[in-house]
Amino acid sequence: MEAKQTAKADIEKMLREGKTVQFQPQGYSMYPLFLPGRDAAIVQPVTDPAKLKRGDVVLYRREQSILVLHRIWKRDGSGFYLVGDNQKEIEGPLKAEQMKGILTGFIRKGKYCPVRNPAYRLYSTVWLRLRPVRSRIGKTIHKLKGFFQK
Repeated sequence: MEAKQTAKADIEKMLREGKTVQFQPQGYSMYPLFLPGRDAAIVQPVTDPAKLKRGDVVLYRREQSILVLHRIWKRDGSGFYLVGDNQKEIEGPLKAEQMKGILTGFIRKGKYCPVRNPAYRLYSTVWLRLRPVRSRIGKTIHKLKGFFQK
């Protein structure tokens, strides 16, 4: 999920300066956690990549490319492997220095939810384990929403 830079704010620079940033992620790779135009991510700088763990949502820079917000699938001696909540394909290995920020909470419909919230933690754990079948689940949810919104 690409990080949309609102008002030309340099998100990466702000994180390097130790600031917490809030932005609206774009794209659907982190659906259902983030829906473009509805939700905002709150991200703090990564101060110690060694503390990042499976399930954490991180903001990272692809080599010579964009900032992306995805979840850590795993990490090993070769680096970090990440996946969007609406994807099956795992990206990696990525280097520790590519990890710029870590999600600490999000805002949905005006309400703040920290990542330490038990409901979010349950979602995060279950959704990560369902990676092989998530696309089918997402399509089913989308069809059900369309059916009930008629």
